[in-house]
Amino acid sequence: MIVNLVFAGAKILGGLPGNAYVLIADGIEAALDIAGSLVIWRGLRLAARPPDETHPYGHGKAEPIAAAVVSTMLLLGALWITVEAARGIARPRQGPAPFTLLVLVIVVCLKEGLFRFVRRESLLVDSSAVQTDAWHHRSDAITSLAAAIGISVSLLGGKGYESADDVAAVLAASIIAWNGWRLLRPALNELMDTSPSRELVGQIRLTAEAVDGVERVEKCMVRKSGDHFFVDLHVEVDPQMTVQRSHDIAHMVKNRVRAQLPAVRDVLVHIEPSTRARAQDSRQQRAI
Repeated sequence: MIVNLVFAGAKILGGLPGNAYVLIADGIEAALDIAGSLVIWRGLRLAARPPDETHPYGHGKAEPIAAAVVSTMLLLGALWITVEAARGIARPRQGPAPFTLLVLVIVVCLKEGLFRFVRRESLLVDSSAVQTDAWHHRSDAITSLAAAIGISVSLLGGKGYESADDVAAVLAASIIAWNGWRLLRPALNELMDTSPSRELVGQIRLTAEAVDGVERVEKCMVRKSGDHFFVDLHVEVDPQMTVQRSHDIAHMVKNRVRAQLPAVRDVLVHIEPSTRARAQDSRQQRAI
């Protein structure tokens, strides 16, 4: 947030005297990034709260909500840049000053560095919200790079190329919009309790079926909340088994899955009579 504040001030203060509208627009977007980072920060803090009486499954959904809000901000920012750049193309104006190019080169280098740092952290903590914030930095770098290319064309082309930076801003806005949509989809999927990867579901199934007394896992439903997973299992056991024994097996399944997969916060195990046993009983009854 501190870096974005410095960037916003540098871009706006450099764009006004330098007659570079794209630089001013970039500075305003950097100021909006501060609001985006605040949303991410608040979402992560809320998601880290433990379960309570009103939120028995925890507050993990705050993370994808924050990611969805920031992704929407990216889409709106891309729309705003496109509209303002189109207005700049439509009206004649003086070309940008050369020193604005230096400002943008510095911004591109620093923003790309921020993207790499934040993205590495997002992979370590498996956070969609932090990953969205990382790509927000990459989008800023792309916007600034496009602005730098546009200003370079304007300076080299001279008369008739004054609006080259606005054209570059439109191209950058399309890339930002694509990134916004690409980041919005997984956040919406998490909010809709979309099942995670088949590999994770298969690993949970194998772990449960390895418990002594479990004949088969009939159903395995997994949903993500923040950086944790909640699992619902339907486990088949011998129908002649006592209630106490089947209860013990359910606890062993739960403990085994949570021990081998630390990202799983809770496992709800439903006991079912074995289909093989039921089929054998049915054959015996028909024989009688």
